[in-house]
Amino acid sequence: MIAALEARTALSPLRLVLRLDAVVTGVNGLAYLVAAGLLDGLLGPTTGFLRVIGVFLLAFAVGVWSVSAPDRPRTAAVEAVIVANAVWVVASLALVLAGWQHLTTAGAAWAVLQAAVVGAFAALQGWTLARR
Repeated sequence: MIAALEARTALSPLRLVLRLDAVVTGVNGLAYLVAAGLLDGLLGPTTGFLRVIGVFLLAFAVGVWSVSAPDRPRTAAVEAVIVANAVWVVASLALVLAGWQHLTTAGAAWAVLQAAVVGAFAALQGWTLARR
């Protein structure tokens, strides 16, 4: 009986990666929303831009968490998260390369670091989806 309960409550690798993505994204979004006034000088974008990104990231985090909720997340929903993460990577790198939002050196480094983390989440999500 204990083994059955443990099997039911254990997160699959896919659900774990999705939830980690949701938590990291949510914390990032909350930081942008709450500390936009402090981060604008450090990173470069305007306070308004950071707040908009913060709201978007919080909403995305809730969506990713909801995708992870079923014992077996829907393939199409997971694929949508992977595509959204890939778009974020491309957009982050484009932001740096095109010089949009007048990023500081720290802001450019932060955008590239975020792109790497989000790209890693997308890769892990794809890998764990294929292995289930």
